[in-house]
Amino acid sequence: MLNGEIALVTGASRGIGAAIAAALARLGADVTIMSRNEAALRQQAEALKTNYGGKVEVAPLDVAEPAQIAAAFATAAERLGPARILVNNAGIAAAAPIGRTALADWQHLMQVNVTAPFLCIQAVMPGMAKADYGRIINVASTAGLTGYAYCAAYCAAKHALIGLTRALARELARGAVTVNAVCPGYTDTDIVAQAVGNIVSKTGRSQHEALSELTAHNPQGRLIKPEEVAETVGWLCAPSSGSVTGQSILIDGGELM
Repeated sequence: MLNGEIALVTGASRGIGAAIAAALARLGADVTIMSRNEAALRQQAEALKTNYGGKVEVAPLDVAEPAQIAAAFATAAERLGPARILVNNAGIAAAAPIGRTALADWQHLMQVNVTAPFLCIQAVMPGMAKADYGRIINVASTAGLTGYAYCAAYCAAKHALIGLTRALARELARGAVTVNAVCPGYTDTDIVAQAVGNIVSKTGRSQHEALSELTAHNPQGRLIKPEEVAETVGWLCAPSSGSVTGQSILIDGGELM
């Protein structure tokens, strides 16, 4: 389905990003995986090459550093060629009442969750503009479509990412590049495990009670699986999804209907 395509995935060493990289490799794409954890990336790359046989490159970077984005994307293009698929998955989350949200924390969330995707998009656009095919997928969140108490910075950042998605989709609609967002609910990742741990430490609730609090608004009563998000991304990358652009696709067990 994606044979011959070249993909870049940020935040690809674990969780949703690792699942997305695996899905794209399974569909036939050559993939450059990116994150701060070089050791985890190299382990992931070996597994992908063993399981799917395609080309997999590693490009360590901290997306909070613009110079590292520029260097890593240039290196990726030299190794595999210009990317026609970009998945902006790298992101961070933090919870605090608005009055205790430090300016530095606010700015860091914006840098990683909004500015970094913007810079990654700018890095691939020259190559995509010359091609007859392009797919940009931003991994947002249900927090980009609704509000959650004590998550003002995170919600603001994910709303901004969806705004970027919609604006860029309109800008590029006459060409062959589509731009979409996927919006998972609470997903079975390290970030959610961290959130559960925070609830336990701050409230004294059990781990089961803390997890139940996070899944209470999901009609299916469960966490989303990273592979479910990855399958949606794979579909959006396919040639058959060429008419799907500017969308924010919920993967949330019916939480936001």
